[in-house]
Amino acid sequence: MLVLFVGLFGCACAAQSVFYDSFTGNTVTNDVVKGHIKQNTTFWCLNELLPCNPLEGRRVDGSCNNLKNPNRGSAHTPMLRLLPAEYDKDFEPRRSKNGTPLPLPRKLRTWFLPEGHVPDKAMSQLFLHFWVFIVADILSVHDTVNYIHWRPHCCQEKGKTDKGCIPIKIPDDDPVHRFSSIRCMNLTRPESFQSRGCLRNDTSPERITTATPILDLSHVYGNSMQVLNAKGRLFEKGLLKFEVAGGKIWPPSYKNNKHLCFLNQMPHETRCHDIPEFGGNSVLGVNLYLIWTWRLHNRIATELGKINPCWNDERIFFTTRDIVIAIIMQIYYYEMMPALMGYENLVADGVLSGYPGFRDIYDETILPQTTLEFPFALRWAHTVQEGNLKMYDIKGNFLKEMKVVNLTLRTGYLDDNLEYITHGSFRQPSAKFDYVVDPDVAETVLGPHQLAADVFSSDLTKNRYFGFPPYIKYRKYCSGKTYRTFDDLLDVIDPERVELVKERYKNIEDMDLMAGLWLEKYVPGGRTPYTFYCIVVDQMLRSVVSDRHWYERQNRPNAFTLEQLLEIRKASAAQMLCAVGDKVTKIQPHAFYLAGRGNEMRSCEKIDKINLWAWKDASCEPKNPFNFDFTSNI
Repeated sequence: MLVLFVGLFGCACAAQSVFYDSFTGNTVTNDVVKGHIKQNTTFWCLNELLPCNPLEGRRVDGSCNNLKNPNRGSAHTPMLRLLPAEYDKDFEPRRSKNGTPLPLPRKLRTWFLPEGHVPDKAMSQLFLHFWVFIVADILSVHDTVNYIHWRPHCCQEKGKTDKGCIPIKIPDDDPVHRFSSIRCMNLTRPESFQSRGCLRNDTSPERITTATPILDLSHVYGNSMQVLNAKGRLFEKGLLKFEVAGGKIWPPSYKNNKHLCFLNQMPHETRCHDIPEFGGNSVLGVNLYLIWTWRLHNRIATELGKINPCWNDERIFFTTRDIVIAIIMQIYYYEMMPALMGYENLVADGVLSGYPGFRDIYDETILPQTTLEFPFALRWAHTVQEGNLKMYDIKGNFLKEMKVVNLTLRTGYLDDNLEYITHGSFRQPSAKFDYVVDPDVAETVLGPHQLAADVFSSDLTKNRYFGFPPYIKYRKYCSGKTYRTFDDLLDVIDPERVELVKERYKNIEDMDLMAGLWLEKYVPGGRTPYTFYCIVVDQMLRSVVSDRHWYERQNRPNAFTLEQLLEIRKASAAQMLCAVGDKVTKIQPHAFYLAGRGNEMRSCEKIDKINLWAWKDASCEPKNPFNFDFTSNI
């Protein structure tokens, strides 16, 4: 089937492409295409797709995942709303029940979330790095770059007349800034189909991103064949482009100083990945896992080439990509999320299979989309973000620490410190799962990029500009229960926090979704709020049932054999770091948890490995079968 995949892809490339409206998914006429060319909006508003072939494998651009709706799954396609949007006139944020503006986001944040340093006793920093890496697969960094680089003036006089600005007001009695002259934090409106010229401004704003909405590592492999071919593929032995510097393997870097890594301390820090469309230069966790995943691809491709010497570059590359996506999804679904949400909970809700073999719950009536609420709810993870990055040597000796907030868009810092950051990632605890937030994340989350920035106030502001309905409507969506008074919240929020809510919101219908996520109790057997769990489970199920190429499916193009799937089941965060982490020779087997009783550090030789001989092609024979390692593990 793999040979067939390559041949069919070649045939599809020779066919004439079709243009689709990125928002509606409908085909468009040549006159419409010409209109977008004239307005310079083709990149955002149109998807140019090759005809679908039901036997081809997963496309890089995400198209043809749903054969009846070819453009769904592509970049720039709309997100799904769990509940209808609620705005005030002119699509400004909804107002309170009595018609007055809702309480200031900064006022609510400082009231609900106190600041402090409290380490967790169970979870490691590694799980947060992996978490943001997964989020980056379905989002893009345009909103952040917008107010860091393109619109840094929203708190200045110019910002008062810029419709794209939505600055966060700081009250005079702010617990921190009452002692400073700062009364505003920079922020811009979320990018939408309207702001990009795809829909009229008199229509409800709908979020637009450059990532594909399916979990396919688009931030590693790109969201188009053009990007992948230009920036990613080496076109030799199935490899991604790479360079070796300082004894380490890296993705290719820019050779000039004009790049996105604004915080590099020149001239010493020069590294910046030459893959800007992929988003790998953003926050630290995304950067780390991009490097590790890049290395993992090349390691697997190299081994597959040895096992199957008759395979060409194309076949090795796309087989490797399929394996890497499956490994990351296995870690995400079966290791990380059970640690957060409870394994038994996820099995009971159908998110996970309780058996190691195939499962096939594909439903072509469910479109491959991400709900708008899903990546927003994931921002709750900011509450467990540790602001200080601790670095260790290979023996576990503490070396130094760095502010995480100072490493956004600063890839050059990794040149001399990647090894120490890697070893710190599974030795350092995350922040405690409680209601206390890290001061740096709450006050200077963008480091030198902004004079002051509060990620939580930003999250709450975006909550309103996304048009999310009141929190209690999501509670009804999730539980079926109607909430009429503040005391009705006692089933999911502790009494003392309900009192905090009463003092800031005049009516229960005023309460913001994000505020509810901050204040809720955690689900039994898990570490996440009730409504967070509901929203995330919905999307995790949606991602499986809507993905025609989901790795657990037996009936998909280029499906794994049972033997291959069982090897993928061995994937773990520890195994990945043993394979591609700098000088990692010893690690705890459950690396998202801190080392301790029952999870003691052990040699990488004792960490379960994936044997790539499950992908042996019987039609190929090793060039030297009498001198070949038959345990090609990763």
